[in-house]
Amino acid sequence: MGALVLAAGDEFTPPTAEAFNLPAIFGWVTKPMLLAVLSVVIIVAFFLLTTRKMSVVPGKGQFLVESLYDFGRNNIAREQIGAADFLRFVPLVLSLFTFILVNNLFGLVPVLQFPTMSHIGFPLALSVLVVYPVYHYAGIRKHGLRKYLRLQLAPPGAPKFVYILLSPIEFFTKFFMNPITLAIRVFAAMFAGHLLIMLFAMSAEYLLLHGEGLVKAVSAFSFAGALAITFIEALVMVIQAFIFALLSANYIGAALAEEH
Repeated sequence: MGALVLAAGDEFTPPTAEAFNLPAIFGWVTKPMLLAVLSVVIIVAFFLLTTRKMSVVPGKGQFLVESLYDFGRNNIAREQIGAADFLRFVPLVLSLFTFILVNNLFGLVPVLQFPTMSHIGFPLALSVLVVYPVYHYAGIRKHGLRKYLRLQLAPPGAPKFVYILLSPIEFFTKFFMNPITLAIRVFAAMFAGHLLIMLFAMSAEYLLLHGEGLVKAVSAFSFAGALAITFIEALVMVIQAFIFALLSANYIGAALAEEH
């Protein structure tokens, strides 16, 4: 197949990570930055418009926003944080879920077609600057600094000599790796998925425009592959937003728990 394609004249160049380094639109402002701001506008407008006329019998908009709130409140925050403490963290959990979801789905919107979370800086900022300080602050506020560190670094039940190895590992995991891995999950999924879609779409275009004879027909399979991956990616986008919010709530719940 490679020989047939090359016989058409031009050589196919697959997309690389450089395709994600978009040039500035004006000044230092890039497309991902504008998309992040746009997502906030969309989310705020959605909640304001769907809740301005609340009624006992909900319309479609109110039903949607109530279902979304119920999902974030009961299926994520309540289950992971616990009935005693979850309520005050519902706005944070719901905000994280909706913000990441909308920014992920931008990758499927014509013209926009770029998942903001495929730039590591965005999920890393959410993880390190929002989730990380919140769950440590919540734990310290409830237990006090000394008890919180003891709960995090010396989980009960292990022999004392084990803490020589266990405590440094727990410190490295809880204070360094947790926020990094939280960000990498959503970044890697969005980056890889968008790269695959670009690869299939560009190869389909190349085969169609530069191929000869039967090679042009093969482009249909590439287009079909791009379409299939797009549907799979749409599912992954929702799942990754859910996982980010779920793990954030889980970290908060673990910080507030009396035992680990």
